[in-house]
Amino acid sequence: MEKKSQIDLFGAVALTGFALLLAFNQVVIKVTNGGLQPVFFAGVRSAGAILCIWLWLRWRGIPLRFDPGTRVAGFLIGCVFAFEFLCLFIALDLTAVSRASVIFYSMPVWLALMAHFIMPDDKITPLKALGLGFALAGVALAILTRDDGAGSLWGDIAALGAAIGWALTAMLAKASPLARVRPEIQLFWQVSVSAPILLIAALFFGPFIRDLEPIHVAGLLFQIVVVVSAGFIFWLWLLSIYPASGVASFSFLSPVLSVGLGWLLLGEEVGPSLFGALILVAAGIVLINRPVRSRRMSA
Repeated sequence: MEKKSQIDLFGAVALTGFALLLAFNQVVIKVTNGGLQPVFFAGVRSAGAILCIWLWLRWRGIPLRFDPGTRVAGFLIGCVFAFEFLCLFIALDLTAVSRASVIFYSMPVWLALMAHFIMPDDKITPLKALGLGFALAGVALAILTRDDGAGSLWGDIAALGAAIGWALTAMLAKASPLARVRPEIQLFWQVSVSAPILLIAALFFGPFIRDLEPIHVAGLLFQIVVVVSAGFIFWLWLLSIYPASGVASFSFLSPVLSVGLGWLLLGEEVGPSLFGALILVAAGIVLINRPVRSRRMSA
């Protein structure tokens, strides 16, 4: 599919479905953390995804080739990927799905800030600056207030680290030499580098196995096959076709859906401050990614 200058109907439907998958993914991680140590869980997930992606490449006849000039960027994106999910899995172990999601899905804020300095055609406009202000206020409100009686400050900070890691991963995929390689190869770099990093890091976070039950094994398999192997390849493919800011704009749906699923499936309480933070973050993301009409078009 050829590159698009804006999100079309297919892109909107695909990104909405992916947002729902990510929202449900937060619930799956939270539940599976009950049976597996979070960092070990993240490492095994990446290790399992290596096999799935390799089988996908073999089935599609895609050569597993690392072109010269992309290897440093590939190693770097794998390290950032490891940091992102170390933070996210710890966050979902320490705090509620609803709180972690509101903070984690502030990713477009950090992506917009990075793009301003890296991408010459993606500068911060006054409207984007207003959106940044709203979203940052929402993140601060979520971290500094706790009227829902859930979570911890360290869990919220870990979710913020994961959001920044996700934005950096997206920027590396878009603005580094990796932009010229297939999404499957990008993802192979991420999981193959992150797996050993996370499994070594897991040694410092306590016993690998908690109270393991079949539902936790099912959650691990869902993460490996559906989320990482299929879902992330799909997201990277969309990122290679549509503008980064347009793809990121749909992430405002995920915190809304995550808060709803956390309440519906896990019985989490949503206090007034968290609800206010959700509104601020969602409004900020919409403003950050609102298309800007040029003077020629408006004339």
